[in-house]
Amino acid sequence: MSNRSENGDATQEKQNFNQDNKDDELVEKEQTNNKRNDDSSVSDNKSELAEKEQANKRDDDDSSVNNNKDELAEKEQINKRDDNDSSVNNNKEGVSNNKEGELAELNEKDDDDSSMKEFLQTDPKTGLTTEEAQQRLNQFGRNEISEAKPNLFLKFVSYFRGPIAYLIEVACIVAGVVKDWVDFGIILGLLFVNAFIGFIEETRAESALESLKKTLALKTKVWRDGKLVELDAAELVPGDIITLRIGNIVPADAKLLGVNLSGSETSEYLMVDQSALTGESLPVNRNKGEIVYSSSIIKQGQMMAIVVKTGQNTYIGRAASLMNVAVDQGHFQKVINKIGNFLILITVTLVVIIFIYQAVKFRGTSQGNILEILQHVLVLTVAAIPVGLPTVLSVTMAVGAKQLAAKKVIIRRLAAVEELSAVSVLCSDKTGTLTLNELSTDESWLTPSYNETDLFLYAYICSEPGTDDAIELAVRGSAEEKLDDILKNRENDHDIPGFKVTSFTPFNPAKKLTEATVINLETQEKFKIVKGAPQVITKLAGGNREADQAVINLASRGLRALGVARTNSINPSDSDDSKQLKWELVGFLSLLDPPRPDSKEILKKCEELGLNVKMVTGDQLIIAKEVAHRLGMGRVILESSHLVDSNKSEDEVTEHCVKADGFAQVIPEHKYRVVELLQKKGYVVGMTGDGVNDAPALKRADVGIAVSGCTDAARSASDIVLLAPGLATIIDGIMTSRTIFQRMRSYALYRITSTVHFLLFFFCIILAKDWTLPAVLLILIAMLNDAATLVISVDNAQVSGSPDKWRIGQLITLSIILGIILTMFSFAHFFIFSYVIKVTPGQLYTVMYLHISSAPHFVIFSTRLTGHFWEVLPSPLFVISIVGTQIFAMFMSIFGVLTEAIGWAKSIVILAISLGIFVLLDFVKVFVFRYWSLELVTKIFPSKSRRAKVAARRERALTLEKFAESAKKLRKVLLMVRVIRAFRHNDDDERQE
Repeated sequence: MSNRSENGDATQEKQNFNQDNKDDELVEKEQTNNKRNDDSSVSDNKSELAEKEQANKRDDDDSSVNNNKDELAEKEQINKRDDNDSSVNNNKEGVSNNKEGELAELNEKDDDDSSMKEFLQTDPKTGLTTEEAQQRLNQFGRNEISEAKPNLFLKFVSYFRGPIAYLIEVACIVAGVVKDWVDFGIILGLLFVNAFIGFIEETRAESALESLKKTLALKTKVWRDGKLVELDAAELVPGDIITLRIGNIVPADAKLLGVNLSGSETSEYLMVDQSALTGESLPVNRNKGEIVYSSSIIKQGQMMAIVVKTGQNTYIGRAASLMNVAVDQGHFQKVINKIGNFLILITVTLVVIIFIYQAVKFRGTSQGNILEILQHVLVLTVAAIPVGLPTVLSVTMAVGAKQLAAKKVIIRRLAAVEELSAVSVLCSDKTGTLTLNELSTDESWLTPSYNETDLFLYAYICSEPGTDDAIELAVRGSAEEKLDDILKNRENDHDIPGFKVTSFTPFNPAKKLTEATVINLETQEKFKIVKGAPQVITKLAGGNREADQAVINLASRGLRALGVARTNSINPSDSDDSKQLKWELVGFLSLLDPPRPDSKEILKKCEELGLNVKMVTGDQLIIAKEVAHRLGMGRVILESSHLVDSNKSEDEVTEHCVKADGFAQVIPEHKYRVVELLQKKGYVVGMTGDGVNDAPALKRADVGIAVSGCTDAARSASDIVLLAPGLATIIDGIMTSRTIFQRMRSYALYRITSTVHFLLFFFCIILAKDWTLPAVLLILIAMLNDAATLVISVDNAQVSGSPDKWRIGQLITLSIILGIILTMFSFAHFFIFSYVIKVTPGQLYTVMYLHISSAPHFVIFSTRLTGHFWEVLPSPLFVISIVGTQIFAMFMSIFGVLTEAIGWAKSIVILAISLGIFVLLDFVKVFVFRYWSLELVTKIFPSKSRRAKVAARRERALTLEKFAESAKKLRKVLLMVRVIRAFRHNDDDERQE
């Protein structure tokens, strides 16, 4: 919007309402945020009238209308009296706004920076010479914000860290010590496969972003050697003379010279969009001598400027340093470490016991050689360790990253694929994400003599064509839609069928209006039209109390009013002075940055997915509440001051943060604070953003999401980059990530179960019978089964209706239960085939190989879902891979490959029993998932924190129950009231008859 009249109205409002300092400060903030609000003072009037309303009835938040006639008369008198003083300077108004104040402070610092003055003496007509520019480039560096790029070698090495990786590496070293080179090669190969997958996929994502960044590289026009040339913005140096015009992105911090592009002095100003810095959607004015900051966008005007700061020294560069905060270990990595620690604990414990037992038992015999015992336990360790766990999970996330890329979601950090599925709170920016980031007309207010067609027609006639002004574009765009029948047959965009504009006066900041003289070609009637600040238009038309109230009502909802009036027919003898003419108020247009067409539907989808969306915006509170209302969000929007209220405890502030539906008037530190408080409460937080002001919060969030059209600073701080606008892409990403999570949890449950079963069976059988499988069969089981499960990355999965969470206790408990049942079946096979069927020792090896290979492996058909295995059928490729490996094992057993043959009958029976075991375990799994709860865990494993959580849940449930009961009673009362009113209404009708 424009602030063409802003400077006059701010002081007027201060004089009008200096008795209420708090409301005065809010108005000043609103004015600064809405600076350059076109025809305007649209925002001025909104602020003025809203402030009056608050002063009249500040104790009643819901009342936006004051019906007291004396008060209204007093307001009109104040209006008339103080309107004469509207030209008083209010250049200090911006200090009241935090973001504007910060930039103003930086502006002063830049002016006081004496060390740079010698570099700012460049002649605007010639610019720097090539030699001077090169010297300064060497001194100050390139005009770009350097990113701390990790060393590729160290990044690759980082994939060899972690509990499971360390255990595998120890096993690899032991294999080398005992000279078991086959195992050594297998283990080493698996380590490198996992590392390469993670490294390659994340490098690909970075390369895609780097390519995108290059295509968006800025160009700028600069004077060098007396010629105007186009250069990469990165080559700018302090002292360069650059040209700025409509649509340009400011390439560096620069001071305006007050010289137009032809080199002559100008009194014009620039309208600058600073949303990338402040988060505000409305442009501001910048005049000669003021600083325009890098990444701002020129919305109107043209002027030359001299570069004062480049690269890291710019406002954006300094703000980017906020991103250098300590980042906690990733959510996904924490989960993997917990799983790894559990598996390492049981593996190392049981293997060490077996090693000590065999060393003692066979001491002094040929079997008691330490290296030989070590080799035996090494084979057992390699077979038990979930070597493929990191690899399978990395492949699953890599496949998911490619699926998301097809939906215009670029994953910068591979683990963010899984972490997105766990996001329970999404903090969304309003401007550009929930809304369109462009003004549009909303509901209108009309006087009785005119209709909506008249209002839009007159507003269109009185609008300047070809301008980039936000209000003019909104008015003309909306009018063209509503007046399609009138405007569709015109020959060019400047013609208005049936009317001829004989004179047009663009917006006049002193008068706060735009004026046009028009002739109706059909009737030859000549009249004037004005469009501008509602209080000015209303006063011009002789005053109207209903109109004043209408503007108050619009202002209380965050809508900016724009007045339209016209004269009666003008005779040639009439004075051309508008004050001598008789004006009639036509009505008011209202303006708002409207929600995206799909935002409301997407927010409903978020609610269905259990995702709590909080609006976090730099806009004013009433605007945020209006947008929230239109989107169907809760309207508990708090001012940012609640986040830093020293009168409240940390717990109170956190509780308010959790319960709020959003926050208004925030600055970067507030966004960071919101994320921090929610994380402390245990929520997994996603944060969207596009500007440098969002970067610290994006970095702090569990999942930082840079939206379409974001700045480089936001992109660098994020985990995910969206290439399409709005929230729709985020929903696609969340649903895909939840599918991926289900696949990973499926594999983790299967792999932990397999490990528990493997270790328990061999630990017991070695101690009891001193029996084990040959090393080649153990390694074969581990390799084939892990290789086959790689296809889980493309399996069909169920999308959960709530944020996913790694319930490690539940996962491990269920794994132990399933592992124990599998162990019991393994012992049954061992003893039945040994003592009942009485197979040979060689055939026993084959029987146990086929059983241990197939029974745990088929369990993956059950673990892939929380419900029964038939609820969502697996993908054909998944079935073929799993069943195929076991058919291969069956043929090995039938024909005696690497072991003694057992024939068709025994092999088929063993495989059929394994399928039966998986069906039985599926019912056990469903039973555990169904009855697993915090209350059950607290009973089995009581702790102080668990008991406190259970008590809090019960208290909350009781509160909700009481609330529901009260609501039920209230509904009954309301129903009775309606019935009574209906009866009374019927009685009145009968009496009238």
